[in-house]
Amino acid sequence: MIDISYIRAQFPILETKIRDKYPLIYLDNAATTQKPIAVINSLLDYYTKYNANVHRGVHYLSGLATDMFEQSRVAVQEFINAKHSQEIIFTRGTTESLNLLAHCFAKSFLSQADTVMITQMEHHSNIVPWQIASEDYGFKLDYLTFDDNGEIEDFEKKILSAKPKLLSICHISNTLGTINDIKHIIDFCHKHDCLVAVDAAQSIAHKVIDVQSLDADFLAFSGHKVYAPMGVGVLYGKKDLLDKMAVYHGGGEMIKTVTMEKTTYNGLPYKFEAGTPSVADVIGLAAALKWLKEMSFEDIIAHEDEVFQYAANRLKEVKDLRIFGNAKDKSSCISFLADGVHHLDLGTLLDAMGVAIRTGHHCAEPVMQKFGIAGTDRLSIAAYTTKDEIDVFMQSLDKALKMLR
Repeated sequence: MIDISYIRAQFPILETKIRDKYPLIYLDNAATTQKPIAVINSLLDYYTKYNANVHRGVHYLSGLATDMFEQSRVAVQEFINAKHSQEIIFTRGTTESLNLLAHCFAKSFLSQADTVMITQMEHHSNIVPWQIASEDYGFKLDYLTFDDNGEIEDFEKKILSAKPKLLSICHISNTLGTINDIKHIIDFCHKHDCLVAVDAAQSIAHKVIDVQSLDADFLAFSGHKVYAPMGVGVLYGKKDLLDKMAVYHGGGEMIKTVTMEKTTYNGLPYKFEAGTPSVADVIGLAAALKWLKEMSFEDIIAHEDEVFQYAANRLKEVKDLRIFGNAKDKSSCISFLADGVHHLDLGTLLDAMGVAIRTGHHCAEPVMQKFGIAGTDRLSIAAYTTKDEIDVFMQSLDKALKMLR
């Protein structure tokens, strides 16, 4: 069981007064999480004690920065239980990770006769890169649909009929909150010669992820969704697959030798990490993962599940309010619309009362199209979210709806 007061005290931004009046009720964690002081201090330490470019430098600061950078890679490896540290590729976020994967996988493994499959519930970052790669390399792009509850339809039937080379799928939907049964999906796909890439942007902060136990072929996530700084992300891939994949960006670090006639490329993980990385943010990611472990990640997950269920039950009590996504297994976020109320108007009024939620299509327009709507209001929770905050949100929601109806 966690000490929620102790956890909240580690997030300075939670003391913010909105318009110098209302205490901040931050319920936009699916967009980005706030940062604990341990992460903030890790950035300060880097820039005040060992700011230097990593790798190849012979001077003291460069060596220290390089050690911290590579220790951070090991921290990520251990957090998701990857077999090798070389399987951890640092990127700018889930979006870059999935763009890298789509381009390099297509170039290395796909022909025009092949199919890649995604789903209708994906974030744009797991749709658009595959569409671009399909246009560039000529493979077929297909997708799984979901039902009115937000659960994938006819998964096994569609895999058997389409015979995809790879399925790229979110672990948790950023709009519906649906938790897809990734273990079952991977096991079934592997039996039918289909690799699986997991978009873990929403699940990395809410689920214990073990890539070896899952047998995931690829997995992507962003640091800023899991209490780390913006500007850093991860692409995990099995070593044998990454070794065979073509390079992505060209420049420094990803090379072994360069002549005017030919370039030979570096080994893993560096062949995918061209240019100066965001060193401070990578170190901040390691600090965030260490913080989660110290706070007991399992206890945080249990706390979040309790708060999430409390919020879902409270919202179900509101008259003429529709919740989108009613899967049996849900987590992290709830999308909803109040009848006769525009989602932007409701979000604006809640903000005026100090409550931060997200409004719009949440970079998941196909989800909105499925339900015939333009957007929703979405609340999403984190380790520091409390039932008391949900109560304040509900009081503010009641006031706003009375003003708008």
